[in-house]
Amino acid sequence: MVIPNVSFSSPASSHPWNHDVFLSFKGENTHNTFIGHLHHALIEKGLKTFRDDMDLQKRDEISLALLEAIEQSKIFILVFSKNYTTSTWCLDELIKILECQKLIGQIVRPIFYDVDPLDVRKQLEK
Repeated sequence: MVIPNVSFSSPASSHPWNHDVFLSFKGENTHNTFIGHLHHALIEKGLKTFRDDMDLQKRDEISLALLEAIEQSKIFILVFSKNYTTSTWCLDELIKILECQKLIGQIVRPIFYDVDPLDVRKQLEK
């Protein structure tokens, strides 16, 4: 997988970052395939990447550690897959990410994995 050079200059460039990239995804759909390859490619580029462990998503609520990881990440890569929006965990995580983007100025980039962007936008099933 080829990852282009990414610039992280943003309005929040003085914010104390612990992670360059935060990957948001629905685990069982992408964890061992696409996300694994993407995570590896980002690390090879020297980017400190946060990938939520699948075991964390089995709880009912997002942990404080995960909320802090979101607040301390420069860029978010949202991997929308077929079942992403069926997970309240993923949707709560997405809300927090978008709140941080608005307040702190992080960069958000969506990837549509095996799903049409219009299906996600309009919540359609084929």
